[in-house]
Amino acid sequence: MTLPELTGSTALTIDGVAPTEAPLRHVWNECVGAGRANEALRADWQGHFREAVTELGARFVRFHGLFHDDMFVYRASDGGGFGPQTPLDEPVLTFSYVDKVFDFILETGARPFVELGFMPRELATETETLFWWKAHCSPPKDMARWVDLVTSTVTHWVERYGLDEVRQWRFEVWNEPNLVPYFWTGTRTQYFELYEATALAIKAVDGELKVGGPSTSVFVPDDRYKGEWEDRSVEHAAAEADDVDALDWRPVWIEEFIDWCARRDVPLDFLSTHLYPTDVAFGASGQARHIRRHVDATYDDLVALRKIIAGSPFPEAELHITEWSSSPSSRDTIHDTVFAATYITRAYLRCAALADSIAYWTFTDVFEEGGAGIGPFHGGFGLVNEQGLHKPTFHAFSMLSRLGDTVLTSTPHGVITRDSATGALSAVFLNYPDDMGTRAVGSETTYEATRKLAHIGPDRSIRHTVEGLAPGTVFRVESVDWEHGNVAEAWHRMGEPLNLTPAQTAELRTTADALRTSTLTVSEAGVLDIDVDLPPWAVLSITQAPNPLLPK
Repeated sequence: MTLPELTGSTALTIDGVAPTEAPLRHVWNECVGAGRANEALRADWQGHFREAVTELGARFVRFHGLFHDDMFVYRASDGGGFGPQTPLDEPVLTFSYVDKVFDFILETGARPFVELGFMPRELATETETLFWWKAHCSPPKDMARWVDLVTSTVTHWVERYGLDEVRQWRFEVWNEPNLVPYFWTGTRTQYFELYEATALAIKAVDGELKVGGPSTSVFVPDDRYKGEWEDRSVEHAAAEADDVDALDWRPVWIEEFIDWCARRDVPLDFLSTHLYPTDVAFGASGQARHIRRHVDATYDDLVALRKIIAGSPFPEAELHITEWSSSPSSRDTIHDTVFAATYITRAYLRCAALADSIAYWTFTDVFEEGGAGIGPFHGGFGLVNEQGLHKPTFHAFSMLSRLGDTVLTSTPHGVITRDSATGALSAVFLNYPDDMGTRAVGSETTYEATRKLAHIGPDRSIRHTVEGLAPGTVFRVESVDWEHGNVAEAWHRMGEPLNLTPAQTAELRTTADALRTSTLTVSEAGVLDIDVDLPPWAVLSITQAPNPLLPK
């Protein structure tokens, strides 16, 4: 559909001032996260992802477990299931399951952000280190066989999808190798060696393929990761600090990784890390303290990363945050709420200029790191729950996706944008309540515990005047808040049923999408008056309504 010109003979002004234009990078939908490759074979996962592409604009997806046993890539034995496996003379690689997943992703119009891991059982020095599905997160027994696995896999993709296509992907080596013995059982040097061997193997296939790392997690306020292993003895001060936000928070392994790659002439096209605004520090007693950082922790961390990259031997390296959310727990009920929707909208708008992508972890609750969730709203990471019900965070993503690529006006509470291709104006506003101060939304383990945030205020008035628009242009106004689109609260009022009936699912689906809606019309003088009061935790979108006289 072609949109009409919005600007008339009068120059566009906002609040009486000509806008100062700035680019707006859609870091929120450049990449989204998912659990593991095998889950992408499920019909519900595929339905949720297709919607993330068509409705939210997701362009890439990243997940664990590409080489895990349940994808049956690295085969050192074979059997019929009624007796012991028969060893093969030489390992063979089979890509049928991987092909199904990648074929589907590409068919939707999106692309894979390839996380290379974890270790196949037959190559792992240690097995079953993590998760319900028993990932093998160890260095390889034989680096040459790992290199052959990577080389053969990437070559297979080039042959299947074409070099021009695969050059648009990103190849990330492993996931969170600083978290020993969970995601990695080796040393820091062993991870750097794995990265070096993997990066060189990828570049040997084609020099223009993009590779990066170290995919570490998260910023820390001490030197626990300065050596080969985590040193908990240096965490005591962080665990005992009265004001954790006054500590010096630093990235994990980023500078050391850059130095390794520079000294050894190892390719590094992008830096990747994870920025959950949390930490776990161990006190002198050995007891863990869960730390929640302030609302702008992600912004501060991104500024620090940009400074490091700019001063490094790789100043042109991209920066990809390959996991991000309000917390790193898949049992955090804040994720199901309007509070999370407002938090992530605020953070994405504030941080949009600082990264090439910030991948929300994750787009769906079809996610089994700890097994399937208990109940329809169990605090899963997803923008949709297992039944595909839209959480408030889904609507926040949808609103962000409708923004243009040029910022005309930016305030702490929202932006007005324009699409450079069509000229269409759009806006997103939010009310992260003033009474929160610098606090982030935190984490909770029950939905009931999240509800205390509902009483934090006050309302927020949004007032803007846009002049120079085409008279009669209609804008659609849509908002999610405590009373609209709050599906977890509706489930709570239902009595929190553990197993939904079809009728309950249908009722909740209707509630989930019942946002507050209205319209605004540009006056005959070409003026759009935006005059709305946002209740606490509301996120509001203003977009040009389709013209019924134009062909679809």
